[in-house]
Amino acid sequence: MTRTYVVTGSASGIGATTARRLTERGERVIGIDLKNADVEADLSVPEGRAEAAARAIELAGGTIDAVIACAGIAAPIPKTISVNYFGVTELLTALLPALAASEAPRAAVVSSMASLQANSAEMVEAALAGDEAGALAIAEGLTAQGPETGYLVYPSSKRALARWVRRESITPAWAGAGIPLNAVAPGTVITPMTADLLKTPEGAAMVDASVPMPLNYHQPPESIAALLIWLTSTENTHMAGQVIYDDGGADATLRGDDIWSWNDTSN
Repeated sequence: MTRTYVVTGSASGIGATTARRLTERGERVIGIDLKNADVEADLSVPEGRAEAAARAIELAGGTIDAVIACAGIAAPIPKTISVNYFGVTELLTALLPALAASEAPRAAVVSSMASLQANSAEMVEAALAGDEAGALAIAEGLTAQGPETGYLVYPSSKRALARWVRRESITPAWAGAGIPLNAVAPGTVITPMTADLLKTPEGAAMVDASVPMPLNYHQPPESIAALLIWLTSTENTHMAGQVIYDDGGADATLRGDDIWSWNDTSN
């Protein structure tokens, strides 16, 4: 049976690859992006998110089987927190009634291996509290100090998103309604967003120092699309609240072999 998918960021990168693969499988895809999409909307602002959700629900006829949120930016600018966090969480929340109308609803978002990097705890908490104005003010203060400090906006946005997924996935609105909600955290993906950074040896070396990928090195968007599609398929019946590091081994390299001892009882 054909399923109806909403894919954000559908005009480029991981989103475009995911939308193409779904279409090739015979699924119906409603793409959302700034341009060249079924729904053209600006997810960096509340009204854009509301309009995108309303239009997607209209095009879907009121029932959406799956949402895959790929839209995101990595620039050291305040807008990054708006697109990467609020542009995902508010849109998913607005689409929730249409998801709940499906017989097998699913949702997955794109986080990042950058969620493990240094970040602004203050910005993360503001985002999780739903305070977009506060998060933007913090981001503006960071970006005013230059691009190196401004980069903190990106890992902060992805840390907040990963935490939101874990928090919301087990609530009555999601797990209680039978809707698996998960995230995929890529390593360095070869897309238009990373092309300029990777085209020089110096740029690639800088990226590799932060994102070591011992398995198969930099990854194509297809590697992420395949996992997003499985997470939102009917085959996924019990995976919820997971941030899956599909990152060539970067997470294991940086965090090591023991991520469980936080809950060990000391003797």
